[in-house]
Formats: sequence, C-alpha cells, structure tokens
Amino acid sequence: MRLTLVHARAMTLELLRYPAFSVPTLAFPSLFFLLFVASRDDRNATLLLASFAGFAVLSVTFFQFGVGIAAERETPWERFLRALPLRVGVRFAARLLSGTLFGLASAGLVALTAVATTDAHLPQARWVALLLALGLGAIPFALLGIALGYWVSPRGALPLANVLYLVLAFAGGLWTTPARLPAAVAFISPAIPTRQFGDVLWSSARGRLWQPHAWLLLLAWGVAFGLLAAWGYTRDEGRRYS
Repeated sequence: MRLTLVHARAMTLELLRYPAFSVPTLAFPSLFFLLFVASRDDRNATLLLASFAGFAVLSVTFFQFGVGIAAERETPWERFLRALPLRVGVRFAARLLSGTLFGLASAGLVALTAVATTDAHLPQARWVALLLALGLGAIPFALLGIALGYWVSPRGALPLANVLYLVLAFAGGLWTTPARLPAAVAFISPAIPTRQFGDVLWSSARGRLWQPHAWLLLLAWGVAFGLLAAWGYTRDEGRRYS
C-alpha cells in the first residue's frame, strides 16, 4: 500500500510540473460546458452538470493514461522503472489513484462552472452520491486508458484517444442526455460503457437509487479492460526486455 501511495504521489507531482498538459486536460470539459450548455440556458442543466463531470473524468483517463503511458514507454525513466522489483499491480493502482484525483479535480471545475453559470443545483446528499459515482465509475475507463497506452504507439495514441474520447462521450449521451440522441445512436447507446456511466451519474443527480444493472455492466467492462491492460503491459514488456 505504501509503495502505491509513493508511486501515485510521484506521478501526480510529475503531471503538475507540466501545466501545458495538466491545465488544458483539467479545463477542457468546463469550456465544453460553457459552449454547449451555459450558452443556451439548458433546462437540463443539473443533469448535464453530472454528464459533463463524467466527460471530465473521461478526459483524464484517455489523455493522462492513454497518451501519457504511450509517451512514457519511450523514455529512459520508464525503462528504469521496469527494472525495479515492482509488481505491475502496484503501478496500475498508483495510476488509478493519481488519475482519480485529476479526474475529480476536472469534474470539480465543471461543477463550479455549472453552478456559477446556470441554475444547476444539487442538495448535499446528491453531491456525495455524484462524487462516489464519478470515483467508482471512472475505474473501467482508467483501465481502458492504460490498455490504450500499452497497445498503441506514441504517435498513434493521441489521435486514437481523441476519437475514442469524443465518440464514447457522444454515443453514451454525456453531451445531450439520451433523449436527444439521434435514433441510430440511441439504438446502440445502451451497449456502450459510457451510457452505463451516465446512468449512474444521472441517478445520482436525480436523487434516485443506482441501477444495479448499470454497475454490473460497468464491472464487466472494467474486468475486460483490466485484462486487456494487463495483456498489453505483459506484451510490451516481453517485446522490450525479453
């Protein structure tokens, strides 16, 4: 546990030392909220606060994990870390912890933007439920980001992360709520992990009980993405160090 916390602290400090990366990653979802929600006085502002908070978490998982890991794989520091007697589970847990902190920070900026510019409002209990949903629901996407980082080349990681990030957010209804999706997208949306993420976020914002099937599907996606990430890590290590 101590090694995980030390590693997570080092990762977090390293990212904070590069404001050209951390500031846009944290602020981009809030800018999207201003452009597409606050500017049109949307009546669903409270639900879209929850949606864009989820969108903020996705931003961190794809760019901090996916793009960040792909770039780190080429560095001497990464080769040094691979030589240490450090289990892969410790590194994955540290990345998840660091990414969760950044994701919640970005989601917090969305919440502040929404409260300041719209009539979005949540009672204290719903804020707590939303925070828990964001933290737990982010795990499958963090694992997907890790898988992306180990399977894709540094040059290909950024465009692929952008495509996955935007397509999954749109198809899951995080930009518009599901009722406003085009018919063809609405048909496939329930099978997409971001839709399950949205379902638990919207339930939190409405003060309703979480839907068990949404968490079960997120768990299934998380297991699949976790296996893919571990496979990618093992494959990359075998190609570089065997």
